[in-house]
Amino acid sequence: MTTAKKLKRPEVLAPAGTLEKLKTAIHYGADAVYIGGNAYGLRSRAGNFSLEEMAEGVAFAKAHDAKVYVAANMVTHEGNEEGAGEFFRELRDVGISAVIVSDPALIEICAAEAPGLPIHLSTQASATNYETLEFWKEEGLERVVLAREVSMAEVAEIRQHTDVEIEAFIHGAMCISYSGRCTLSNHMSMRDANRGGCSQSCRWKYELYDLPFGGEKRSLTTAGSVTEEFSMSAVDMTMIEHIPDLIENGVDSLKIEGRMKSIHYVSTVANVYKAAVDSYMADPENYVCKQEWIDELWKVAQRELSTGFYYQTPSEEEQLFGARRKIPVYKFIGEVLSYDEATQIATIRQRNHFSVGDEIEFYGPNFTHFSQSVTEMKNDEGEAIDRAPNPMMMLTMPVTQPVKAGDMIRKKKND
Repeated sequence: MTTAKKLKRPEVLAPAGTLEKLKTAIHYGADAVYIGGNAYGLRSRAGNFSLEEMAEGVAFAKAHDAKVYVAANMVTHEGNEEGAGEFFRELRDVGISAVIVSDPALIEICAAEAPGLPIHLSTQASATNYETLEFWKEEGLERVVLAREVSMAEVAEIRQHTDVEIEAFIHGAMCISYSGRCTLSNHMSMRDANRGGCSQSCRWKYELYDLPFGGEKRSLTTAGSVTEEFSMSAVDMTMIEHIPDLIENGVDSLKIEGRMKSIHYVSTVANVYKAAVDSYMADPENYVCKQEWIDELWKVAQRELSTGFYYQTPSEEEQLFGARRKIPVYKFIGEVLSYDEATQIATIRQRNHFSVGDEIEFYGPNFTHFSQSVTEMKNDEGEAIDRAPNPMMMLTMPVTQPVKAGDMIRKKKND
């Protein structure tokens, strides 16, 4: 094993589709977040940031010793690059820590017209070997986001031959196409996945047909030969049980996917990976992956989980066929806005329905948790209520332990 003195603590890099998610991710332990601007990204529906929101996000991040990166990883067609120089200069001047790019044209424009703005190579560029990383180093890039198809053995080989910073995906959705370069959405819905419009056609359900030569097309789904409709959907990735491999093989940034996910997802996943990284760095020799971290990840909505390509080529077991093998059983119901220590009353913003008598769980940064029953609630006019049915309604309730603004609340779905 690599000695503790030689280990570098990797950053936990979380997605942030909105300003609220940015602040939540950092509050829950992310060392850095990645966001989208109003152009040149691949998540046109992810709540992308205006320049003013970026400035607020950067200020918040700097106050918490964190960084903000901007994804500008679209594939540019003729004319798409217009205005890119000004866009990159604005990012630089507002204090963005780096821009994530895949298209060589945008890389050249950024380097030439926004000097001083660090450039990271996007996973869309399919970097799978150290010679590629060395090429981009010579072009002035300081970090490469590896293709998601790279194995752990290849990560180790890459690190032995280059000092370029390595960023690797460790949790979240897996694209069924190589490094996300897909044209299925273009054909199915006339939305270009490589220019920010992916309609996730691989997640749709399709019927399977038998089409014999010279015969009549016959639906296998309708006939019962196939028990369910077909999809090309991959399960999600998790590397929570393999943090030592990632750190010992020199991964500099542990990237969580999900700019379109909720604050419940962002807070939970960032919280878990920060706890795991902190635990490993504190005592590598005696590190163990805690079951409570794995259980925590299953409290947020996601697909089934695998380790992607890190340890084997995914098989049909890493595809979403048949009945779900494991289903998240918790739902996000609210967040703490304030807490009165004298009265032990918390002010809550509701996010999902819950009632008096429900067993709920509070959780906060640094992996703090406790559960209690809801004994009473009052609406924002001070009237006693027995249920909170309206999204975003404000209410107060007594809590059995101190809480803080920004703490989250969830409950089991079958409660």
